[in-house]
Amino acid sequence: MNPYMNEDIMWQRLKDIQLEAENRRLYGPRNLPALVALAGVLGRRVWWLAGLATRRAQRRRPLQVVEQDCDAASDVA
Repeated sequence: MNPYMNEDIMWQRLKDIQLEAENRRLYGPRNLPALVALAGVLGRRVWWLAGLATRRAQRRRPLQVVEQDCDAASDVA
């Protein structure tokens, strides 16, 4: 077995990894706005579904204020 074969394979792998990292650096920002837009759409849907899932209490009727006759209270005394 050739003792230098593993070094040659590892060197080729290192160059491939560096090339892949460079390609991701160059082409990565193009996909970023699409991912941000997708995250926004998914966030709005989750917010909407969460709003549908919450149960709301029934609206209360406003309290009716009953005016008391002050003269009737003085008549009792």
